[in-house]
Amino acid sequence: MGTALTQRVLRRQRRRRRKISRITIDFDLTHDETHGQQSLSFFNGFYRCWCYLPLLGFVRFEGDPEHYLVAAVLRAGNAPATQGLLPVLRRLVEELRESFPKARLRLRLDAGFPSPELLDYAEREGLEYVIGLAKNSRLEELTDDTMARVRGAVEKTGESERLYTVCRYGAHSWSRLRRVVVKAEVTVFPGRAPRDNLRFVVTNLEHRSAQQVWEEDYCSRGEVENRIKELKDGLKIDRTSCSSFLANQLRVLMTAAAYAILQELRAHAGRTRFARAQVGTIRDHLLKIGTRVVVSVRRIVLHFPDSCPARCDWRRLATALGARPG
Repeated sequence: MGTALTQRVLRRQRRRRRKISRITIDFDLTHDETHGQQSLSFFNGFYRCWCYLPLLGFVRFEGDPEHYLVAAVLRAGNAPATQGLLPVLRRLVEELRESFPKARLRLRLDAGFPSPELLDYAEREGLEYVIGLAKNSRLEELTDDTMARVRGAVEKTGESERLYTVCRYGAHSWSRLRRVVVKAEVTVFPGRAPRDNLRFVVTNLEHRSAQQVWEEDYCSRGEVENRIKELKDGLKIDRTSCSSFLANQLRVLMTAAAYAILQELRAHAGRTRFARAQVGTIRDHLLKIGTRVVVSVRRIVLHFPDSCPARCDWRRLATALGARPG
């Protein structure tokens, strides 16, 4: 079912698009709080609750603001961030290469995901990557001079200051040195002491400046977190109350399929007020409507109430999807 979800979404996008130069792949995890005796539910110290940790994958086509859900894997509450990522990524890359053979693929992840196997796989497959990197004593040592310059600037201006730079770093488990983009920042808030904010991103985008990598290539991954919130608030993807783990995985996939359908509705709602609406709003205003359904041999007719507030938008959307007004 997970493979079918990926194939269906990509097949639909291939029909819509002719030339795609770059596709961005985003993966992120979220917590799915559990209550009761759900199988593989564990206490997670970071989230401070008993939960699952679903892994969600999205793709974004160049020039399209939408992030399309293509993978949803339920995992145990104590699963490490990287568990299951590589198999799902391999499958997704194969499907993308088959559907869009000329597109460059870019992988974008946060600091919980980098591993030697993942970085080697990305380079072996020719993927561009921009991946957050957790700081450590060696990275802090390499950026001591940069942070000192930023602190000196803060003392002069009394305002927040940041500086972007690049260094070469290789962990003991890595096969080679890699390019690491550094954001050295000191933030200042009234009534508080200045606070260091040192962040790192490992990337193979050699042609991009440090500031471009951080501000244009990496920071926009925050939009994926908005899509996860949309999944949880609008469709309740975290409603996994079955005792069986596989039953809960089925519920997650069914919700992911519903989200793909609602994304398709949103894509056809360009001339309505629902073009940028949350899926919960689309669900409430366009689907949860009381109608009278009349079925004959040749057609199905929906009779709406006279007071339906979204009647005009519903008609435009239905017509865009192939329906005929009565």
